Amino acid sequence: MTEIGTRAVSRPVLLTLTCLGQFMVLLDSTIVGAALPDMQERLHVGLSGLQWIVDAYVLLVAMLLLSGGVFADRFGRKRVFLAGVAVFTAASVVCAVAPSIGWLIAGRVLQGIGAAALSPASLALLSAAHPVPVERVRAIGLWAGFSGIGLAAGPLAGGILVEAFSWPAIFLVNVPVGAVLLVAGVRVLGESRNSEAPSIDVPGTVLSVVGVGALTYGLIEGGSRGWTSPLILGSFAVAVVVLAGFVAVEARRTAPMLPLRLFRERLFTVSNTAMVVVGFALMGSSFFFSQFFVHVQGSSVLVAGLRTLPASLGMVVSPFAGRLAARHGFRVVVTSGLVLAGLGLLVLGFVDEDTGYGNVWWRLALTGIGFALAMSPLTGAAIQAVSPREGGLASGISSTTRQIGAVLGVAVLGAVVQTGAGLGSAFVVAGAVTLGGAVLVVSRLT
Repeated sequence: MTEIGTRAVSRPVLLTLTCLGQFMVLLDSTIVGAALPDMQERLHVGLSGLQWIVDAYVLLVAMLLLSGGVFADRFGRKRVFLAGVAVFTAASVVCAVAPSIGWLIAGRVLQGIGAAALSPASLALLSAAHPVPVERVRAIGLWAGFSGIGLAAGPLAGGILVEAFSWPAIFLVNVPVGAVLLVAGVRVLGESRNSEAPSIDVPGTVLSVVGVGALTYGLIEGGSRGWTSPLILGSFAVAVVVLAGFVAVEARRTAPMLPLRLFRERLFTVSNTAMVVVGFALMGSSFFFSQFFVHVQGSSVLVAGLRTLPASLGMVVSPFAGRLAARHGFRVVVTSGLVLAGLGLLVLGFVDEDTGYGNVWWRLALTGIGFALAMSPLTGAAIQAVSPREGGLASGISSTTRQIGAVLGVAVLGAVVQTGAGLGSAFVVAGAVTLGGAVLVVSRLT
């Protein structure tokens, strides 16, 4: 592999910029959840509209993440990083000034495109600047730590901003961060690229976006339009045909975005299937956390943001999960995490408007700790299942499968709630799916 670089840059400065970019992306993943009740009231949208606000972003990140990494290697990591920052920042302004739900969803789509470029490029910049494996692992650990901080800070930051200024403020907070990244990045970042990077898999990228997008549309709109309506049945038919075409195209390409041969390894297949479960249950259930506290228990948006913190703070155990897996094996740690998370979600399904917070917070914490124990070892298992030179690809696929699970989780659990079964039913379904994932892991993961 030939690396081409044009300028050296101070490693602490590069680490700061790349971590700040990733922090902004991950903050946006959770800060929106705190603002959903305010959006619902001020924009006069229903549950399906809220689902699109979340899934429009997550869908584009999921489908473009792998291509974003290839873009960065092929066309220049600095260039793609700064382009991602620029698109994400401009899209944040579009979201903040959106006069309608349509404009807001369009802004979220643009944010997803920016994030899908920014995130893998930031990691590629960091990896290229730390050629020594030990130093690279340490730097990536800090990068991942900032990701965790971004996730944890979202609910509280969102609650404070919405309470003080209303929902557009959660997007405007990205503007000064993006401006700093652009100015500093242009001045101090050095360019690097991989001259032997594969070509962009345009057919695979387009087919994956259309296929998963059609499936998501059917799942989100089915509850309001009718599951047997021609439009919904047509969207499911399009999803089946296009995704089948995606599999056929990927099987024939010499440099596919998703090498299907990797799934011949049982460890790789099981770990990524379990990661879909994690994304489904974690993102799908957290979509309803703030809504439960606001609409069921009558809390303010700020109080709701504070009350969801135990789930985010439970994620602090994530850095230790890899060490536990190295000592006790992937199966033990991942299964334990999924069982804890599944039980936490199941018992969340039985809280109501009269349940005191003292009997709620530990359920959220249990859920967060469980998922934190599962995610890092699942990525490690996927990487272990492939050759060393494909470790980066395996990590990217693991992130992508988690994001796909998140898209489906928000769509499916939203459809469950739209049946009239209540918010608690979403937590119960998410818990049951998570426990099913634990059964899969304990029976198939080695």
